[in-house]
Amino acid sequence: MRNIAVVAALLAAMPLAAQEPTPTPAPAPTLEKPGMAPATEEQKPLAKPKAPAAPAKANSDAGKVVEEIIARVNNEIITRSEYDKALATADEEVRQDCGAKCTPEQLQAALGDRKKNTLRDLIDQSLLAQRGKDMGISVETDVVKQLDQIRIGNKLGSLDELEKAVTSQGLNWEDFKNNIRNHILTQKVVSQEVGSHISIGESDALKYYDEHKAGFVRPEQVALREIIVNTEGKKDAELPDLKKKAETALKRVKDGEDFGEIAKRLSDGSTKDQGGYIGTFKRGELAKQLEDTVFKMKRNELTEVLETKQGYLVMQVLEHYDEGEQSFDKVKSEIMDRLYNEKLEPAAREYLKTLREQSYVVIKPGFAELAGGGNSEIQEVSATPEASKKKKSHKKYILFGKKTSA
Repeated sequence: MRNIAVVAALLAAMPLAAQEPTPTPAPAPTLEKPGMAPATEEQKPLAKPKAPAAPAKANSDAGKVVEEIIARVNNEIITRSEYDKALATADEEVRQDCGAKCTPEQLQAALGDRKKNTLRDLIDQSLLAQRGKDMGISVETDVVKQLDQIRIGNKLGSLDELEKAVTSQGLNWEDFKNNIRNHILTQKVVSQEVGSHISIGESDALKYYDEHKAGFVRPEQVALREIIVNTEGKKDAELPDLKKKAETALKRVKDGEDFGEIAKRLSDGSTKDQGGYIGTFKRGELAKQLEDTVFKMKRNELTEVLETKQGYLVMQVLEHYDEGEQSFDKVKSEIMDRLYNEKLEPAAREYLKTLREQSYVVIKPGFAELAGGGNSEIQEVSATPEASKKKKSHKKYILFGKKTSA
């Protein structure tokens, strides 16, 4: 079985600096030359996600240790096995990101940084997920969409096939979905509670542009969006209706509807949730057929319906950058996204600090330095209502060094 996308691994740590700005470039359509387009998260090899320890069978040995708790975040716990899995995931992510680009010293430094922040990130995720539930945020529709994107990216016919692919790699399907659910939930919390309070004025963007003009000298490039109607695995009899769907999408955009909104509603591609945005490309990075088409086009111009191996494709040139220094109008959105991200990171950290202060966060001695701080360190914790319910399972934990029923 070929590996699925590394979505679960990437969800192990919430990216605080990627909430509302221009989406991460996704791969260009199948007209591209192999290997030229940047890979999305959905197309990287799947790594095992952070998952709660599997429930243990009842054991007559009442003193046997089944799991070790290293942190408690309000009524939720973080176990040693969760932490170890998160460490393994972080290790794999760093090695994938580094690849051949890093020296051995740089790799070790990057691994050290991720290891240092792993427990802190687990606690932050728990705090944000709990806050999202308190706010009544529902993400179930988003979870289904994300799963479907993973399915499409891995050329699987149904979610049942995706589930089989996940479980065939030793992963728990419910944990896999819950990992995605918590990631989306935490992103929405940060967006609503932090990002919505960040404002970037045009004057700020212009000041940045004037101070960094050298950074906007570039080769000729085009920024592209797509609407793709998937035909892979479809019968010949279905193709006319699928082409009609693509033609309808194109007509609606020509009639004045927003391309991004139509992409979200009608596109089958993994880029649909980001309005079809697939990235910025220089000459030589696209297949000749596509390059010859889009580099003749101006800003906001549309292609006709193109037939590709993947399906019927409509593309829009979101921006056409001429060679040389780019004008402020062409890079204004990029600059505002960049300034937004710069403000979001520290603001999110302050928000998380406040959440910790308002929450019950306790860390096992010996792990406090890896946890980013807690409001106390204790040897044992009184049973909570949630913990009392778990007594029926007779599961045993080491609670900060002492054996006790969970």
